[in-house]
Amino acid sequence: MQERHKNRKLYFHELAQTSQKYFIPYIKQFKQLGQDSRILEIGCGDGGNLLPFAQMGYYTLGVDISERRIADAQKFFTDCNAKGDFLASDVFLLEELYGTFDVIICHDVIEHIGEKKRFLSLLPQFLAKNGIVFMSFPAWQMPFGGHQQICRSKVISHLPFVHLLPKALFRLLLKACAEDDACIKEILSIKETKTSIEIFENILKSIGKFTIADRTLWLINPHYETKFGMHPLKLPKCLALIPYVRNFFTTSCFYVLGMD
Repeated sequence: MQERHKNRKLYFHELAQTSQKYFIPYIKQFKQLGQDSRILEIGCGDGGNLLPFAQMGYYTLGVDISERRIADAQKFFTDCNAKGDFLASDVFLLEELYGTFDVIICHDVIEHIGEKKRFLSLLPQFLAKNGIVFMSFPAWQMPFGGHQQICRSKVISHLPFVHLLPKALFRLLLKACAEDDACIKEILSIKETKTSIEIFENILKSIGKFTIADRTLWLINPHYETKFGMHPLKLPKCLALIPYVRNFFTTSCFYVLGMD
């Protein structure tokens, strides 16, 4: 387990840096933001992604199922003298009372959701006219697509591709490395809800409501710059165009979705 997974305030500020330097410029290529712009993040965690949006004067609403994460987000925003609203809620229970938004952010969230089609089908009701969705996730087959870095064991947390083992064998390995039940449950749930590029795009096609305005695949995730000092690098086109194979090399998938 990395220090950032224990020190939530550190992780909050790391996310804020990545959002400021990479997410906002990327989003602004496809959506002009003004003083009245409204930003919604679903699965906001501690709220780090939203901080630079709030500091730029945009209205921000963060939603997360974890009450603890929402409490942290409220505290961290207060510490930064930033304004933002946060709500602890299951996204499937989210009501339309909060209006519509110019940008909906779903950063490293969909790989945790089992009912992906239902989730994506909900988004249009919260999207303003000409609004966009910024969706990002790690391709399942990439070296750490199973989120094994959250494990306490130095063996598991540093072992690439281990999440691709058969479920029963993977569970035995996690137990052998003394991971607790909560961690094992979370890791195995991600194995069940995995998201590859092909799975994601096939679901979008089946819904029929979205257009893909952009897809950018990263060999080196932009967030790795803050985490590891690694310069972000896009996946070469020769790999990005090969279905299934590209998943093994894509540490992050960036999508901008518009409405048909």
